[in-house]
Amino acid sequence: MKYRTRSVFAVLAAASLTLVGACAPGNQGAPSAAPSSGASAPAQAEYKPAVITLGTAEDSKGPAIPPEGMVKGGTVTMIDRDDFAHLDPAQIYVNTESNFGLLIHRGLTGYKRVAKGEFKLVGDLATDAGQVSDGGKTWTFTLKDGVKWQDGSPITSEDVKWTIERMFAPFITFGPSYIQQWLTEEDYKKAYKGPYDGERLDAIETPDEKTIVFKFKEPHADANYAFAMGGYAIVPKEKDTKEKYDKEPVSSGPYIIKSHTVDKSIELERNPHWDANSDPIRGAYPDVWKLEFGQEALQITDRFVADNGPDQQAFTFYAAVPPERLQQVLNDQSLAERRMISPSPYGNYYYFNLDRVKDIKIRQAVNHAWPSKQIQQTLGGPQAAALPTTILNENTTVGYQSYDLFGKADKPEGDIEKAKQLLAESGNPNPTIVYAYNQTPVQEQVTVVIKNALEKAGFKVVGKPLDRKTYYDSISQTKNEFDLYWGGWGSDWPSGSTVMPIIFGPVSDGGQNMSHLREPELDAKMKEISANPDIDAANAAWMELDKEIQEKYTPLVVGENRIATTLHGSKVGGAEIDPQMWVVSPNTIFVKP
Repeated sequence: MKYRTRSVFAVLAAASLTLVGACAPGNQGAPSAAPSSGASAPAQAEYKPAVITLGTAEDSKGPAIPPEGMVKGGTVTMIDRDDFAHLDPAQIYVNTESNFGLLIHRGLTGYKRVAKGEFKLVGDLATDAGQVSDGGKTWTFTLKDGVKWQDGSPITSEDVKWTIERMFAPFITFGPSYIQQWLTEEDYKKAYKGPYDGERLDAIETPDEKTIVFKFKEPHADANYAFAMGGYAIVPKEKDTKEKYDKEPVSSGPYIIKSHTVDKSIELERNPHWDANSDPIRGAYPDVWKLEFGQEALQITDRFVADNGPDQQAFTFYAAVPPERLQQVLNDQSLAERRMISPSPYGNYYYFNLDRVKDIKIRQAVNHAWPSKQIQQTLGGPQAAALPTTILNENTTVGYQSYDLFGKADKPEGDIEKAKQLLAESGNPNPTIVYAYNQTPVQEQVTVVIKNALEKAGFKVVGKPLDRKTYYDSISQTKNEFDLYWGGWGSDWPSGSTVMPIIFGPVSDGGQNMSHLREPELDAKMKEISANPDIDAANAAWMELDKEIQEKYTPLVVGENRIATTLHGSKVGGAEIDPQMWVVSPNTIFVKP
């Protein structure tokens, strides 16, 4: 599955406008040891979220810090299931696309790996991570000398201004909305229609070719973290082809798209105008990247286990070992050096469409009937998924407090009788649920499990398989014809402030409020908590609101927290699961001789 990503694990100390890296407590889903059957795999280290600190101008200089044993050159192959639905940064809001974007796109800021699990927010195209003034309302960035597009033309402040302005245009429907809202208003597309008719945004100033000034309506001490999102990578004004740009982007990163056969393959070659000395983030060690699509997780895993020929130089961004191979891979000592394990930093939800499933008794009945344990077993057991009970993720929420509103701890297999009772009290004792799902082999199996459980309680379940590549595009339409569907979400820093106001925020096509929950009372509470300068009090309030939302509205079912086990070929070096995006980062990949 793909996840929308806003995962930046840092704590914002609002009073001083200082960003400080922190580890979240808990070990949700991280296996403390391998299964006991067969040969024992080594115990897994306790899960630790990424530690992120704010870097300096010196930290923002290139080149990137190389991983141990790094070798330059060669061809690496990335094997995965799906091609990318979007290549235009403004349309990117899932982790896999943001991750691929690191190869061809650059933004004002980004994350420099300084050690495994440790990162610094630094200037990418900018000389540093930004200068803040006016109490957090004004942010100024200066572009580095000599940064260029793939044709050798300079990247300018006008390109940066244009990049943000074009995100207001009607054809941009899927990317992040932080900066746009901060510059204008929550419903930002009503405030401004984009730059194509000649109207420009006064809130973005470009006093010279290298300086960009953003003037927000309210203080935003975390703006430099927002600019690090893949969706805010820069687009050249002179080469902007509007809708067509989504298929033929212009590179500012270390590689250029040499060829792209949709749904089959992409080949990248070096960008001669990218300068490693200007880039503290991307190592760009292989000469050639080949991306191969159309392979299922089982095929990919078997290829890596066999480790034959060219597959020795291959890896995957996100193809986790499937349930039927998990025990074999965990217990095979010969795979230890090529095995990566990481629990998900995301919240996982099965959203109700509240425009269609209006009766809360029905939504509560689904929660009580939910077959959590059976889904866990289908995914591969406790080594493949944990069973959280809260909206906020234990691993990435400071001040986390657990609750179990629907009795999952006592009855993880579901409480069918309680569900029947709630349906009997509802306005429709035999409701139909249209369940939309990502059409993959594993999700086909999960759908059968869900259907069987809900039908025991009295529901009729109609499964609707959706195209994998455009799954999020389908479920994020406000007029979709589905009652229930899965979605994942990651926080910007370990607080409810970048979860609740987003997934229960504005309702729009391509937006993130998948449940369409929009209540004035809830909006007021979220704004009140967001404005609280006492971080500890705010974190406690988010946890209280977490439970209140489920009690009062029940807009979703809390889903399983996946644990990814991933393999790579024996001649691939530098492979690490990025703890922020939960995919293997391309920045440290190299080919061993």
